Amino acid sequence: MGVGIRPAGADDRELIVRLLDAAFQDDPVSGWVFPGEEYRRTTHHRLMAAFTDVVLAEGRIDLTEDGAACALWLSVPADGPGTADGAEGSGASGATDEAVRLREAVDPANPRVEEITRLVVESHPRDRAHEYLWMIGVAPDRQGEGLGGALVRHVLGRCDREGLPAYLEASSARSAKLYERLGFAFTGRALDLPDGPRMWPMWREPRTRRPSAS
Repeated sequence: MGVGIRPAGADDRELIVRLLDAAFQDDPVSGWVFPGEEYRRTTHHRLMAAFTDVVLAEGRIDLTEDGAACALWLSVPADGPGTADGAEGSGASGATDEAVRLREAVDPANPRVEEITRLVVESHPRDRAHEYLWMIGVAPDRQGEGLGGALVRHVLGRCDREGLPAYLEASSARSAKLYERLGFAFTGRALDLPDGPRMWPMWREPRTRRPSAS
């Protein structure tokens, strides 16, 4: 039986924030940004809410019909993104400005919110238009059922039809292996968070389909 997938709307915001918060509580990168279980439990959801708001406004969120998994996507043009929220600006200046704004909105006393935002924006490929998988979250009690893979393939099929590459940053070696099975490959340049975990930027070229024999 296939996985039912629908586009999320504004009415799904709170569900998506709760889902992402639960899915990433034990993620290595989330643990670095918000060290300590209690701190993470009470603060992490603010960052997930900020990400959700950006993508609801600037991109799209796919949601399984049972509400157990979601994927946040942005369509990035060539020479973009200038900042994480699509605002004007590019390069180091734009990345720094966006990082400061996000820290001030989410957790003003936490420099790691700013640091990770700046690193991700600065390292994002800018030379070709592509689909960017910002985040994908699966409810902890539903992980391992193939929901995440179904969500990713839902967009990769369109990428292949339209000749679009796709890009993401895997936040663990385990997730990087899963993305490899979907055709993504490590770009060769890791993102090492200061005194923290490694992230794996990954790129996927569109797969051309051979015409059927007549």
